[in-house]
Amino acid sequence: MNRKIEEAFNDQLNAELHSAYLYLSMAGHFDSANLKGFGNWMKVQIQEEMLHVMKFYDFIINRGGNVSLKPIGAVETKWDTPLSAFEATYKHECYISGRINNLMKLAREENENAAIIFLEWFVTEQVEEEATADEKVRELRMIGDSGPGLFILDRELAQRVFTPPAAGAGA
Repeated sequence: MNRKIEEAFNDQLNAELHSAYLYLSMAGHFDSANLKGFGNWMKVQIQEEMLHVMKFYDFIINRGGNVSLKPIGAVETKWDTPLSAFEATYKHECYISGRINNLMKLAREENENAAIIFLEWFVTEQVEEEATADEKVRELRMIGDSGPGLFILDRELAQRVFTPPAAGAGA
């Protein structure tokens, strides 16, 4: 495996673990505030991030590389409002999209076609991740501090379930 790609993919694996850690913190925050639907939404997000972790893990191993786990940085544990948590979610997903774009650039520079094909799934995934988080931000802005509105959205978010991609999707 190309060493530059291996190092960059290990860094991304760590970033995906950090994402799961952040969403675990948010789930705990929401569950403690008795917003179980919001907590559920974040728990599904954790599962998605762990799927991403394992995709990078498997790619590194399948290409003959070595997985190098690094410490996961600390994350916030409290947010003033559900809106501020989802704004942080959206901002974080934009950050991850930027990282994926940088990986794609590196893969092209290194002429690593397998990495390019692998990363295409993540490019598409990040479009969805950003759109989903942004949708919740816009909904929460419309609701404002409305108790009934938060109650309804909490009920809606409780219905979210993790749906893994079809076998073979995204390499």
